[in-house]
Amino acid sequence: MKKKSKFSKYEDQSTINMDSFDKRRFHSIYDNSKGMQELAKSYPGFDHLLGDMWGSLYKMKPILKEEVPDHLQQNHAIVERMMSDEDFEQHRIHTKLDELTSAIGTMKFGEETKKWIEQQEQENERMKELMQQLQDLKNNNPDGRQDQQIQETSAALNQELKDALNQPGNGFQQAMQRAMNDTNDLKDKVKSMIGGGSGNEEAELKKVPLREQLALAEALSKNDKLKIVAEWAGRMKAIARKKQKSKHSDSIDRSGVTIGNEIERLLPSELAQYANPITKLDFARRLTEAETLVYDQKGKETLGKGPIVLCLDQSGSMKNLDSQAKGFALALMWIAKRQKRDFCYIPFSSSSEQHIFEKGKISIRDMTRFATNFLGGGTNFQNPLNRALGVINQSRFEKADVIFITDGDDHVGEEFIETFNEKKKDKKFNVLSLVIGPERFHNYVKPFSDQIVGIEDFTDEKGFAAFEI
Repeated sequence: MKKKSKFSKYEDQSTINMDSFDKRRFHSIYDNSKGMQELAKSYPGFDHLLGDMWGSLYKMKPILKEEVPDHLQQNHAIVERMMSDEDFEQHRIHTKLDELTSAIGTMKFGEETKKWIEQQEQENERMKELMQQLQDLKNNNPDGRQDQQIQETSAALNQELKDALNQPGNGFQQAMQRAMNDTNDLKDKVKSMIGGGSGNEEAELKKVPLREQLALAEALSKNDKLKIVAEWAGRMKAIARKKQKSKHSDSIDRSGVTIGNEIERLLPSELAQYANPITKLDFARRLTEAETLVYDQKGKETLGKGPIVLCLDQSGSMKNLDSQAKGFALALMWIAKRQKRDFCYIPFSSSSEQHIFEKGKISIRDMTRFATNFLGGGTNFQNPLNRALGVINQSRFEKADVIFITDGDDHVGEEFIETFNEKKKDKKFNVLSLVIGPERFHNYVKPFSDQIVGIEDFTDEKGFAAFEI
C-alpha cells in the first residue's frame, strides 16, 4: 500500500493561497527532502510553515490569507514578516517558478527561522513556557482537535511572537538575509557540481531528477569540503569548456533545423523561451524530452574515441591539494559525459581503487563520495597503472586517454614497464602525466609516459592540456 503523505490535509493548513498544483508540487518535494522532514520536527506547525515558505518563494504572485485559524496565527505572522521585506521580493526573482531554488530557499529560511525562534526562547521565558505547553498539549491530543486550552495557548504564543517580530533590532531581518545569501550560494554550488561551467547550467540541471538535485543540495549544505570542491569544479569546468570549444565548433556544420536537446545548437528563439519566466517550464520540459528546435548537423562529431582513465595520486602529500584535484577530476568527467566516453577514476596511494562511470554519468551519491573521499598513505605507481591496463582491456573502445597525476616518486619494475608499453602500442592509448613538484620527479613517470607536464598545482595553465583530450 502506498504511504500516505503527512500533508494529505495541507489545504486546511496554509496561510497563503495555494492551488492544487502548488500543493502537489510541495508534497512531492517534501517527501523527497530529508532536510525538510527533519526541520518539520522543530515545533508544532513547523511542517506547515515550511509549506507556506515554499509557496511564498515559488509562486508568481503569492497572496497572504487575511484570516486563518488560531493555530496558524504564528505561521501567518512569520510569513507576513518575510513577505513584507523589500529584499525578499527582490530575492524572489531567483526563486519564483524555480523548483530547486525554492526548495533550497525553504530549507534555508526554515533553518534560520528555527534558530531565530530558539534565540527568542532563550531571551523570553514566557515564550519558552508557552512553546512547551503547546507541545505538551498537542502530544496529548494526537487527533488534532482544537480544544479550548490549545486555542488559548496558541493565541498567547502568537502574541508573544508578534511582539518579538515587531521589536526593533530583533535579528529577524538579518536571519532572513542570511537565508537569501545561503540559498543563492548553495544553488550556484549545485550548478557547479552538475553543470558544465557555462550559461547553460540551468538547462543541464533540468536533465537531472529534482530528487537528486535536492539530495546534492542537502549534502552540500552539510559538508564544507564538498562546498569547496564545488567551487573548484565550477572553475575547472569553465576552463575545460573553453579548451573544448574550438574543437567542438569545428566539428559542427549547421545545415537546417531539427529537434533535439543539444544546448550548443539551440535556436535563438528557444533561448528566448528559456529567458521568459512564463515559458521557462515548458521549455525545460521540451528540452528534457528532446523536442526543442536545434540547428541540424552535417555529419557527426568525432571528438572522443575511447575512455578517459584518470589515475590521481591521493598519498598523504596531496592532502592540501585534494579539493583542487577533485574539481579538476570533475571537469574531466564532464568532458567524458559530453563526448559519451567511459570515465574511469583510479585514486591511488600505497593501494588503489577503481570506479567506472559509463559515458561519464555519475549518480549524486557517487559524486558526493567521489568528491570527499581521500586515501592518504604512501605512493605506489604500479597499482594504478595495472588497473588502468585492466580497464582498457575490458573497454569496448580500442583507444584511450590515460591521465596520470602525482606529486610523488616511485620506481616501477622494468618487467612491468615493458609489458605496459607493449599493451600501449597494442591498444593504441597514450599517457599524459602531470607532475607536481621538482623536475627530477619527471624521471619517475618517464618510463610509461608519452607526455610529461610539470605543474605547480591544479591552477597552473600548463596542466589544462589535459582538457584538450
